[in-house]
Amino acid sequence: MLVLSRKLGEKIVIGDNIVVTVVKIDRNQIRIGIEAPHDIPVYREEIAPQRTNHQMEEAGV
Repeated sequence: MLVLSRKLGEKIVIGDNIVVTVVKIDRNQIRIGIEAPHDIPVYREEIAPQRTNHQMEEAGV
């Protein structure tokens, strides 16, 4: 895992077309913005497993 430090307003670029921006910093929470193409899904971790399980059920796995 790559761990980076960023300040408010700074960005991280992933590949050629994904940008992660630090939008807000509070005491124990940060807010980030993610710019990605529409064909690349972006999920919070707690939602991604549910979606994966649902997709597997639809596929009959």
